[in-house]
Amino acid sequence: MEPAKQAAAFFDLDRTLVAGSSGIYWARAAVDAGIVSRRQMVRLLGANLKFRLRGSTDESTDAIRERLSELVAGRDAMELRRMMPEVLAGVLPRLYPQMLEIAYDHQDAGRKVYIATASSQIVAEMLSDVLGFDGGIGAVPEIVDGRMTGRDSDVFPYREGKAQRIIELAEREGIDLAASYAYSDSESDLPMLRLVGHAVAVNPDGELEAIAAEEGWELMRFDQLGRKLMALGALALMGLVGTAGRTVVVRRSAAPPAGPRLRTPWRR
Repeated sequence: MEPAKQAAAFFDLDRTLVAGSSGIYWARAAVDAGIVSRRQMVRLLGANLKFRLRGSTDESTDAIRERLSELVAGRDAMELRRMMPEVLAGVLPRLYPQMLEIAYDHQDAGRKVYIATASSQIVAEMLSDVLGFDGGIGAVPEIVDGRMTGRDSDVFPYREGKAQRIIELAEREGIDLAASYAYSDSESDLPMLRLVGHAVAVNPDGELEAIAAEEGWELMRFDQLGRKLMALGALALMGLVGTAGRTVVVRRSAAPPAGPRLRTPWRR
């Protein structure tokens, strides 16, 4: 007799678990570590602002991925790991408390909880450890002789790639995906959302919001900062060039919008 499978909950990171993009804090830590210049950071911040306003797109994801690959190629892998405390120091204050409550409710109900992100596997694992989650799925850098090549050593967890990585994890851990949950803000995560029995759209982009309505999926929206940025986006992008460092500090110290208290999706 086969042991009973258990369910899980998979959470996208940027704009789902945290307000905005975690990449901004990686950029700041990389500047402090001497890995990138301030000019390069401004380019990354510009890409981050576009992501903040529009959500994830194939074009923006490919562009950021290409830039990061160029920056880390040839670097000692330990440099990246040593940056993580500073990265997490920026990310943790930006966590949505509502989403943490939901994640912990899942664990209390006996479900495993995972972060599933196109960000670094190191970020996914360390953040998962700090939050008490059960694991993380992220981009795994290829390392040769202790140095990063700028390539991935596993399937890149974006679109179908993220779904594939989740399927592989489910097979290893005996997870019943039909009984599982997935949370995301982006249309790019449709393969993940359609993989599970319970999909939830969180601060969705326009395309995902329309699809969620058609599918009858749970919808959560509390990203008020995103709406303000939509109105001020052009001015903010202009200001990035002259005040990149100050912008990072301000965002790093700001708390995420509290938003309304949300019901747990499976508790009506």
